Amino acid sequence: MDISQIKDTILTTAQEVNEWAKNIASEISKNPEMGFCEEKSSAIVRKAFDELGINYQYPLALTGVKATLKGRSSNFNICIIGELDAIVSPEHPDANSNGVVHACGHSAQIGAMLGAAYILKKSEVMEYLDGDITFMAVPAEEFNELECRATLKNQGKIKYFSGKQQLVYEGAFDNVDMAIMFHAMGDEPNAKLYVRGNNLGFISKKLIFKGKSAHATQPDQGINALNAAALTILGIHSNRDTFREDERIRIHPIITKGGDVVNSVPGRVEMEMQVRAATPEAISKANEIVNRVASGACQMIGAEFETEDLVGYLPLKEDEQITCVMEGIAKDLIGEDNIVSNYTLVGSTDMGDISSIMPAVQPSIGGFTGGLHSKDFKIVNEDTAIMLPAKLMALTAAELLFDNAKGAKLVKENFKPLFTKQEYLKYLEGEIN
Repeated sequence: MDISQIKDTILTTAQEVNEWAKNIASEISKNPEMGFCEEKSSAIVRKAFDELGINYQYPLALTGVKATLKGRSSNFNICIIGELDAIVSPEHPDANSNGVVHACGHSAQIGAMLGAAYILKKSEVMEYLDGDITFMAVPAEEFNELECRATLKNQGKIKYFSGKQQLVYEGAFDNVDMAIMFHAMGDEPNAKLYVRGNNLGFISKKLIFKGKSAHATQPDQGINALNAAALTILGIHSNRDTFREDERIRIHPIITKGGDVVNSVPGRVEMEMQVRAATPEAISKANEIVNRVASGACQMIGAEFETEDLVGYLPLKEDEQITCVMEGIAKDLIGEDNIVSNYTLVGSTDMGDISSIMPAVQPSIGGFTGGLHSKDFKIVNEDTAIMLPAKLMALTAAELLFDNAKGAKLVKENFKPLFTKQEYLKYLEGEIN
């Protein structure tokens, strides 16, 4: 087969997988689960691999699943990813009794990832490709429920709070050369592809302000830790006009413990925040500002503070050459007018971490209404949200691995990693800034 015949075979096979992939996405959506607890969703994925006759590894990072289709040679390994976890959005009409719901499109991702697996398995095109294709269902992309994850870490069940971070640590990506996945584009019901996206990395930060408790009618006998926290928030605001536009620094704190009882001067106040920026250097700069502000606030009233910093996610850096291959394929499927380039992604993702150690892309896809994580978010076009990325990922992987993996070789030769795996793990431990 030449590449045109391979692509035609993939698209023909894609017609068969349509309802199968959509039903899986629907089943995942009906069983929303939080990170590292996606037992039902993981079981659905494993059942799908069983139906396809693809052997898999499980468990990885507690609930993750990894399966590989072998090519005629194993020169390269391209990983196609889908994420398992849901979020808390109690106002969403589909939220379960605990307020958990798939309001970020991960259920569609799993449908697309498995749809690509079906297409590449059933089309029998792997015998013409010079490389393997791995499919990975990964847990815990959303960086939340930190107390639960701290418990899992203390129990020795995980080392890192993100699914992809944990998978890198466990070695699940050791034999992977490059990674591809899709994300939902909120408020985009149409068949549009968004490429060359950029987003922010972050660290998660906890500040503990320590004052001195006293009866509220005798405030002169105490040191009000809540005042130190309030001054810290004001101090952060006072620094915002020093943030450069290209750094895109975003600091968003909440007070999680404002005191114990209303008739006592608060002696201990706790604050959590995420410090986001467009580069690791800008994240470090913003974090230093927060620490300086908190120190000054405490000096003003005689309080003390402690800080607990947790490494979050690195900014996403999409590989240009993989993007070009996918963009060319997308022009044939949806037309050039429906491709949007160089857009700003909402939020942060641990796919940014993967892009720091290997070539990776995470374009966004339409088919959804409502904003990400909002009560209005829903899939409105399954063909666009699930089947279009399934086709694009299968076709992109095939083109990269065709003709002695010429495209994949070019990607690898031109990629300059931010970290090696060992350097990345040191970064997670705070040994590299």
